[in-house]
Amino acid sequence: MQRRDFLTLSALGGGAVFLSGLAGCAHGSGYASEGSFYFVQLSDTHWGYKGPANPDAGVTLRKAVAAVNALPEQPDFIFFTGDLTHTTDDPDERRRRLTEFKSIIGDLKVRNIRLIPGEHDASLDRGTAYKEFFGDTYYTFDHKGIHFIALDNVSDPGGLVDEEQLAWLKADLAKLDKQAPIVVLTHRPLFDLVPKWDWATRNGADVMAALMPYQNVTVFYGHIHQEHHHMTAHIPHHSAKSLIFPLPAPGSQDKRTPLPWDAAHPYQGLGFREVDAEAASHTFKATEFPVVASS
Repeated sequence: MQRRDFLTLSALGGGAVFLSGLAGCAHGSGYASEGSFYFVQLSDTHWGYKGPANPDAGVTLRKAVAAVNALPEQPDFIFFTGDLTHTTDDPDERRRRLTEFKSIIGDLKVRNIRLIPGEHDASLDRGTAYKEFFGDTYYTFDHKGIHFIALDNVSDPGGLVDEEQLAWLKADLAKLDKQAPIVVLTHRPLFDLVPKWDWATRNGADVMAALMPYQNVTVFYGHIHQEHHHMTAHIPHHSAKSLIFPLPAPGSQDKRTPLPWDAAHPYQGLGFREVDAEAASHTFKATEFPVVASS
């Protein structure tokens, strides 16, 4: 079975969405494509959380790992967009949770795993513990003709991309053709979704201004615990579901309290996505999958 045929079938149960902002990425630009591939995005696992919003918090991450391992075709790489662990004021407990998280994801079949922190992982110690386990909080990599930029908008307590990182970003972008396909991965949204809920980056406008001259940019992020799509001029933003509990629709209530656990549908609103790149047509598609592993 061709992969595109599998995607069509899986979409019937998984919920596929066409990321139109990625359509035409590099199309007509002369930018070299190096073949089709796909990656998996997981987000907001909050390992260490205990509470009524997810009574199964101790097993949800392991079920997500099993679900990814059960995919008929394994991705080229897996990317976690932050909040790997749940926040704690105790530095020893933070490291214990990071240790356990690292051990659990070690069961993934795919060995190419990339991560960025969320504010739960990094804001209280400016990413010190996170760096001990996973290295740099921001970096770039290239995969089959696409330039990936992983940003850190959580380690600074002010919830921004600091000046040093912003200068680094501008220097990295300066090396690229304006038509180069670019994927940005971050935790918080880079636009003002709901600032009073901390669903924003303080200087997100500065980051977007640096990205704006580039014609084929797409942003994937986490933090808001739900699927959401937004456009900043020609740049699309796509958020991922959480692997711990869903949060309310942006601005739909006064506080961003988790949606109640539904014992009849225990994993409703939770999941992960695969992002498929079709090199021949220069299009990308996202397919949403539930947490529970296939039987």
